Amino acid sequence: MNEINLAYLQNWVGRETTTHDLLAPRHAGLMAATLGLSRDALGVGAALPPLWHWTYFLEGLPPTELGRDGHPARGGFLPPVPLPNRMWAGGVVNFDAPLPLGAAVEKRSRIASVQHKAGRSGDLVFVTVAHEIWHQGQLALRELHDIVYKSAAPAHPAPPVGAVVPTDAGLPISTRTRTYRPDATQLFRYSALTFNGHRIHYDLDYCRGVEGYDNLVIHGPLNATLLAAWAQEVAGCPLREFRYRGLRPALLGQTLTLHWGESAGTAMVWVTLESGAVSMQAEALF
Repeated sequence: MNEINLAYLQNWVGRETTTHDLLAPRHAGLMAATLGLSRDALGVGAALPPLWHWTYFLEGLPPTELGRDGHPARGGFLPPVPLPNRMWAGGVVNFDAPLPLGAAVEKRSRIASVQHKAGRSGDLVFVTVAHEIWHQGQLALRELHDIVYKSAAPAHPAPPVGAVVPTDAGLPISTRTRTYRPDATQLFRYSALTFNGHRIHYDLDYCRGVEGYDNLVIHGPLNATLLAAWAQEVAGCPLREFRYRGLRPALLGQTLTLHWGESAGTAMVWVTLESGAVSMQAEALF
């Protein structure tokens, strides 16, 4: 594995940290504005919409403690994986109880696993972080968050519009769809709301010259948030569990399509690019 010392990185497994925050309605209102939604129902006591917890518990480090990509430098709570590019890969979120706006909450985080895999473009290291959010002594949300670190191979450009791209196996026929087209302002606002300094979302020169993307990258968690809201809207009831996986980066300038379908009684939602390729897919349980 060249410079990757997996045994050393696995010393981080079991490390824990605890943070506290207030689920401020004002912050939720800013998130609603970012997504183009009404904030009228987001007062104190209202349930936090699914996956909006990612806009809280923010870590703010000074510039001297950031890496070249804008993320925190390696070797703090997360292991010092020696691969330059980091992406949000996917995860599983269980919604055990509502999180009311205005509530004081606690998040407990633990490194659950560190794994190495060989991909087509080089080494991949997957770090899984387990999170729990507690409110008044009750476990309200459980999450397994997968982060992938990869080699610095240039990203492949997106297929041209109209290209024939095979659909991913396991997806049903979509019975409901909705399109949306993120713009640079929305990406900036979401980065600001989540205090996400990752330069692939706002620095076009860095995107093209360092990580090899043709345009700014739409946040994986933003797509997951839109998918979760779409699943809940179509089903007409609250989510109990959401399992999502990123497959291909979605780039600024494309119109994306949200899909809904069902397979063997399981609700599936996914995002496709203009080429027809799937960018993210998820299972939704209610």
